[in-house]
Amino acid sequence: MSYVVYKMSLEGLLAGPNAVCEQSEWERMEAIRPGRHTLIRAGIASEAEAERVARESAGGTADRQARPGKMR
Repeated sequence: MSYVVYKMSLEGLLAGPNAVCEQSEWERMEAIRPGRHTLIRAGIASEAEAERVARESAGGTADRQARPGKMR
């Protein structure tokens, strides 16, 4: 089993959050509505790695987390 990270496309928004799903789910979504969401990376071996890629990719949550020594 492999995983993909993609940028969700939400109604009324240009780009939504990053998301993770199994490769087979991605293929079904693409078959139903081709091009609706934007693939960031495919063929990821584990869900944990896919979650990390989603957080660290543009639009992910890693850039919004507080960093040690920095005030928000």
